Amino acid sequence: MTRPSRISRARILEQLKLAARKGDRSALALATDQMKTLAYSPRYWESYLELLANPLARLVDLLVIKQGDKIAHQKGWTRPKRDRTRKAAGAGKKDPKPRRRRPLAPATQGSLFPDL
Repeated sequence: MTRPSRISRARILEQLKLAARKGDRSALALATDQMKTLAYSPRYWESYLELLANPLARLVDLLVIKQGDKIAHQKGWTRPKRDRTRKAAGAGKKDPKPRRRRPLAPATQGSLFPDL
């Protein structure tokens, strides 16, 4: 039987919110250390990826830990493909010839030495 983790997702999120609201560096350091513990141990990967559903935790992962995408890649998890917007879907229906820009009119600059 596996022991439950003493690190709670709710506590980590509380600390991240406190750090975001009040600029508390100790709360941020504590939350980051606890997140690293979850991220670097394969035993807690699922709970870490669930934690990354929160935008604050995702930001810490992207800036400091950089482990969430590695874990997902190792497990073979992929993100669902995005639906293409109308503009992107219609992009393939352009004219085969690229449009040319009109040449700019030549700049007429007066001589610096008009008497010569």
